[in-house]
Amino acid sequence: RLRRARDADGTHATSVTFRVNVPSHPRIMSDDEPEVECQPCEPEDEPPTAELPSSAAIGPGPVTDADMEKMPTVCIVIGMAGSGKTSLMQRINAYQHTKGEVPYIVNLDPAVGKLPYDANIDIQDTVNYKEVMREYQLGPNGGILTAANLFATRFDQVIGLCEKRAADIDHVFVDTPGQIEIFTWSASGAIVTESFASTFPTCVLFVVDTPRAQNPQAFMSNMLQAVSILYKTRLPMILVFNKIDVVRHEQMLGWMDDFEKFHEVVDADGSFASDLSRSMSLVLDEFYKHLKRAGVSAMSGE
Repeated sequence: RLRRARDADGTHATSVTFRVNVPSHPRIMSDDEPEVECQPCEPEDEPPTAELPSSAAIGPGPVTDADMEKMPTVCIVIGMAGSGKTSLMQRINAYQHTKGEVPYIVNLDPAVGKLPYDANIDIQDTVNYKEVMREYQLGPNGGILTAANLFATRFDQVIGLCEKRAADIDHVFVDTPGQIEIFTWSASGAIVTESFASTFPTCVLFVVDTPRAQNPQAFMSNMLQAVSILYKTRLPMILVFNKIDVVRHEQMLGWMDDFEKFHEVVDADGSFASDLSRSMSLVLDEFYKHLKRAGVSAMSGE
């Protein structure tokens, strides 16, 4: 039996206790007493064990390829911090209501202060990341990562809830933490994407901060993040250039369609970062050809 306790100095100590069942009145046999062959004891009935809930127990069972076409499409919204993911979710929520459709939104960001929309499933209703930070003595990023991992252990219940509403909704929008690496390169992120992709048609919306991407190095950083997420998740991806009410995105589209236009911009700067961006643009040229992109404004609704 393992027992974990906290010492006076705050560190954890693990103690191991071994319990052995012995007779209450042991008896020592004498030398002239005949040996008696022991009969095997009847095994005691084991107490029943409760099975953990699964998506099969909560919702419908596995679906076929034909059924997948009737299922709602899951859109996982991913982007760098400050790209406007939560604002975009709020705009999508308002747009769905204006069309008379009921949106189904899942929030996976445990550190968001106040959601500007009503989430159907909110990680904050299950895990308090500030309490996680205090209990495990973690920083902000460690608290978010641990909270996401704890929530992922019950993610089969989230899938079950989405399956129950599958006949009434057309899309499921998933908001992810602002720290992109916490979701894309963690165990919880892999569980979320694989669970959705194995049950529903799923795609990734990669949100780009268009004003910041005017800088060629910032633009290339976004593209490298996008291609790494594409090949890690192996899901269809749409590049979403946000904040086009501030800066139009046509220049970025031109860089993607013609790498020579991008070279004209980076050649003005003779730094090592510019040389690297120039080389990477040639590598990503084939990646751009098969990538869908769109410009949006979470502020104006364009």
